[in-house]
Amino acid sequence: MTAFSYTVSATDGSARLGQVQTAHGVIDTPAFMPVGTAGTVKAMMSNSVAQTGAQIVLGNTYHLMLRPGADRIERLGGLHRFMNWAGPILTDSGGFQVMSLSKLRKMTEAGVTFQSHLDGSKHELTPEASIEIQRKLDSNITMQLDECPAHTEDKKIIDTSMGLSLRWARRSKDAFDDREGYGLFGIVQGGVFDDLREQSAKGLIDIGFNGYAVGGLAVGEPQEMMFKVLDGLIPHMQKDKPRYMMGVGTPADIVGSVLRGIDMFDCVMPTRSGRTGKAFTRRGDVNIRNARHADDPRPIDEHCICPACKDYSRAYIHHLIKAREILGPMLLTWHNVQYYQDLMAGLRESIGASNLDAFVKRFHNIKSQGDIEQL
Repeated sequence: MTAFSYTVSATDGSARLGQVQTAHGVIDTPAFMPVGTAGTVKAMMSNSVAQTGAQIVLGNTYHLMLRPGADRIERLGGLHRFMNWAGPILTDSGGFQVMSLSKLRKMTEAGVTFQSHLDGSKHELTPEASIEIQRKLDSNITMQLDECPAHTEDKKIIDTSMGLSLRWARRSKDAFDDREGYGLFGIVQGGVFDDLREQSAKGLIDIGFNGYAVGGLAVGEPQEMMFKVLDGLIPHMQKDKPRYMMGVGTPADIVGSVLRGIDMFDCVMPTRSGRTGKAFTRRGDVNIRNARHADDPRPIDEHCICPACKDYSRAYIHHLIKAREILGPMLLTWHNVQYYQDLMAGLRESIGASNLDAFVKRFHNIKSQGDIEQL
């Protein structure tokens, strides 16, 4: 078996080119993880996801514990076999979904009790239970259970929440089954307050994790505030462990975060946008629903290698979306996931060649020229 490890092979400023070794393969970083919340990246087959260059996908404890159930997945050979994904899997602990989806949530020191958003059934999620569920799923990267408050500038609320998350981090670490090739990540909380972020990071480092995530951002604060938080936090994070920015985000969010030293990302944006008719391109965003595309023979992005761009026109995909044919969201989702993977490959290449600044300038200059629909 391969030990879980992280190595840095090159840096460019604060940005890092690295590799995470897991029992199910290597993750080249910076990396973007397509979100497979319920054991599937929506509108894509697992082999299609792999063809985009994605090496790791994300699943979710909250959704999988409710349906089909962690015990069932374990009996069927674990999440890798269940969803036919051979590569690494990271599972979110469920804390954010308990906050955002569940009914009648009650938080205590022990954990959180809640009613399922599916059928109203009552459940309890503790740090120990979350870790055990993720073990049954056979997740390569397990996340500690944390408390995820909504964005607020009330420091007392954030301080109390951060303290609870630290105590849950210790319990998560104690409950984790330390297997070769598997890792546990702590989650830095603290809202927009630099001193609380520092306190959280140092507390997690004292406990000791295989990697560290930044939680509680991309929850409503402006981008400049998110970057400001990272600028204050990164100096307090370990250099020899991977850093994961949870739930981020737009291409510009990712580029700015890589510049500041973040290694891993996930977001529903490329898949959700694909289902609603939006495509990300190197020249800007395209709303394929717009009537201007009805007679357009061009591909969505002439530089993209995905099937939507190689084999079909904007006019055809426009027709599919307007006709509500399921192939339309499938093609757009594939394209968007491909775009995100190409962006990450470009970032990795530029860090390795020590020309990240030039890459970032090209990225922003092209975007500033306006939407590709105008060209």
